[in-house]
Amino acid sequence: MEDISKVIIPAAGHGTRFLPFTKAMPKEMLPLLEKPALQRIIEEGIASEIRTYTIVTAPGKSAIEEHFDTNLALEAFLKEQEKESLLQGLGKIIKTAEFTYVRQQEPLGLGHAVWLARHTIQKEYFGVMLPDDIIVGKQPALAQLMRIARQEKASVIAVQEVPMDCVSSYGIIQVKKQITPHLFQVGNVVEKPSQKNAPSNLAVIGRYVLSPKLFGSLEHARNYSMGELQLTDGISHLIQNNEKVFACKVQGVRYDIGNPIGWVKAVISLALQHPQYQGPIKRYLADLDTLESPLYNQTKNIEHSL
Repeated sequence: MEDISKVIIPAAGHGTRFLPFTKAMPKEMLPLLEKPALQRIIEEGIASEIRTYTIVTAPGKSAIEEHFDTNLALEAFLKEQEKESLLQGLGKIIKTAEFTYVRQQEPLGLGHAVWLARHTIQKEYFGVMLPDDIIVGKQPALAQLMRIARQEKASVIAVQEVPMDCVSSYGIIQVKKQITPHLFQVGNVVEKPSQKNAPSNLAVIGRYVLSPKLFGSLEHARNYSMGELQLTDGISHLIQNNEKVFACKVQGVRYDIGNPIGWVKAVISLALQHPQYQGPIKRYLADLDTLESPLYNQTKNIEHSL
């Protein structure tokens, strides 16, 4: 297997759950504390030693390209104010990573978005990272999959156990063989099954390392698709054609920021892990069920320590 060095990031959705915010701003740029979600995804990729990214965007999402580009006027202003450190992390990304942008003109599904980026991948395994899923852990989630892909010389998808009443929101794997407590060979992937028809409670989440043969499988599925082309359509076709696909329960905490409640939970959780913000946020949360709650004492909404 050639080294895994490229990632495709689908970022073309309309973000309807966040309207009207997403009317002018891409959902992938939702702030998680001081960083947009997409930047956190790129940071995970770079921590996994990935340098080349293809981002699939849509009309009206130029803010993504602008974020990962230099802004000489802003840099000069920050230098004058001695605040250059504010862009230090982003500056490292801009210097380290190489970005290509592909446009999806209409929303035809996640599989279609990945298929559009096929010309950026040669005969090599590649990663796919979805910005709706933020995974925080000691080892980058993508790096965990890359290690297994090299070991098994096969495609690997990330999974998470979910409650049975949630399976209809995910692609759910059928386990062909359990190899370790965290590693499975996949027999099939069922897209958004009913609770009674779900083959397991192992849900596919937004990290993948995939064979270049996926593009041929997506092409095949595209010829028979009556609606949106899903990534699971291509993965299922790979399995049907005797390609091994593995699933890994990645280690780390996953935040689903694809909806407002999940995003708020992620912001609070990340703030509680941040050395600068954790103190004020802990005090704020501790007061919520007391007479000192910000609902009754409005001065509690004023923070002078940051």
